[in-house]
Amino acid sequence: MDIIFEKVMPLHLKDIDHDRNSIWGNSFQITSGKKVVLNASSGKGKTTFTTSMAGIRNNYEGEILFGAIKLSSLNREEWSKFRTETLSVVYQDLQLFPDLTVMENLKLKNSLTNSFKDQELLAMLAKLGIENKAEQQCSKLSLGQQQRVAIIRALCQPFQWLILDEPFSHLDQENARKSLELINDRCDQLNAGFILTTLGDFYGFEYDQELKL
Repeated sequence: MDIIFEKVMPLHLKDIDHDRNSIWGNSFQITSGKKVVLNASSGKGKTTFTTSMAGIRNNYEGEILFGAIKLSSLNREEWSKFRTETLSVVYQDLQLFPDLTVMENLKLKNSLTNSFKDQELLAMLAKLGIENKAEQQCSKLSLGQQQRVAIIRALCQPFQWLILDEPFSHLDQENARKSLELINDRCDQLNAGFILTTLGDFYGFEYDQELKL
């Protein structure tokens, strides 16, 4: 499912000078299955991009389409189905349940589609070096540990696109590399694409496409 932007401009960013190659105000298409990096400095609209793609923000001009589906046309029930089957997101604020344990957070998401067995969830935690945190409340984790939990949680569903808003901002290079490897493997398994926003660090990964704000 391709993503199409038709001259999208968030209303609160209209008065900012954007680069002529910016995604804002231009029309372009991202081909299904591509691995994409969205590179921009702070204040250019990376989180606005993420929340607009997820249907949380809709105060923009233009249209965002997934294939033939206009996001502006989806009602509440259609959005729920869309987020369960087509789009998964790692938000910058992570949106974990702080009083639940790591495994409880993962199982809650996983229960919607039964994508993984418990042992598979534990194996992903081990890959990212936090298997010893499985029964710990998320509120007691460091931000870097929370980011890794949020990444794994986002993988616990079918999707065609994964959107990640600065998912490695509290990770060192090695943990970022391991996380990106896990993301890439899951996307390859699903024939899915991902869009990762960053302040400029590409984490040694060769992306198919770079977008700018």
